[in-house]
Amino acid sequence: MLGVFAMAAALTVGNLHAARLKDLASVEGVRENQLIGYGLVVGLAGTGDRRQAMFSAQSLTNMLERMGVSVPASAIRVNNTAAVMITANLPAFAQPGMRIDATAAAIGDAGNLQGGILVLTSLRGADGQVYAVVQGPVVTGGFAAGRAGSGQTVNHPTVGRVPGGAIVERAAPSAAPRGVVRLQLRRADFTTSTRIAEAVNRKFAATAAARAENAGLVAVSIPPEYAGRATEFVAELEALAVEADLPARVVFNERTGTIVAGKDVRIRPVAILHGNLTVEVQTTFTVSQPNPLSQGSTQVVPQTSVAGKEEKARNIVLKEGATVEDLARALAAIGSTPRDIIAILQNLKSAGALEADVEVI
Repeated sequence: MLGVFAMAAALTVGNLHAARLKDLASVEGVRENQLIGYGLVVGLAGTGDRRQAMFSAQSLTNMLERMGVSVPASAIRVNNTAAVMITANLPAFAQPGMRIDATAAAIGDAGNLQGGILVLTSLRGADGQVYAVVQGPVVTGGFAAGRAGSGQTVNHPTVGRVPGGAIVERAAPSAAPRGVVRLQLRRADFTTSTRIAEAVNRKFAATAAARAENAGLVAVSIPPEYAGRATEFVAELEALAVEADLPARVVFNERTGTIVAGKDVRIRPVAILHGNLTVEVQTTFTVSQPNPLSQGSTQVVPQTSVAGKEEKARNIVLKEGATVEDLARALAAIGSTPRDIIAILQNLKSAGALEADVEVI
């Protein structure tokens, strides 16, 4: 894991690399919309809902009544049917007839959706309008076999996808840019928004006017020559190269020992002393036998031993202008483990020698 830290440090201390504006910001109003629906998955091999989930029988009864079959809910067994909640994302500018993926998740006590078919279900948006309908086979990507005590489950069989099973019936409520294109930064930053405005003004110096309104929004006026061709202008904007400014940050995961540090992380002059103290307690049991013809009895006697071992403190010194790459090499030279590095970074932050945000995930 130390190699992971050293590699991340080495890769991030190089020269700045410009990113596409498309990767840094999105156009205001051009976004996905979430859809939701309630439906039934049929054709399960006895792994559907049980009697405890009463809404499954009621839903099946209602569906059969719409098809002209009248059956009381109390007379229906839903072992091969499961009630599911369906979710999908409607892309921006989605047109009727387009197909999108949907996800079905069991909401009752069904044990497995493998092999099931989702019957026709409407998907609604936050405004209550139907934007898509979905139907098709459910792909779980896992399975459950056997019975309790001798079964095996792979992945999560109560959630599955319906690839391309949803058909868009209503156009997505997207707002096409007119007059002014407003760019929303994916990571708000004053420096980055200013650089975006400068890059746009350099590209369209004579006709476009870009203004950084705040850390997360840049407004760009559409040039006269692109009147009626806003899509082409946005395509030109997305291709611009901009150097994003990111805060100095060190992120580490103590569970896996992974450490990633940004290029702008600087360390003040500091000396680090790090050592380990190990205390080991061992207990062994011996059998004590009485003398022959005595009145004693055999006893088990515990023997406890305590041993202490302390390693010599390992020392490194970092001078003015040291970077995370210097720290990684120094820690590797003294044989530090990922857990040692995490402890050292936390201590450096507490001592005020690490000029970066420390984030634990």
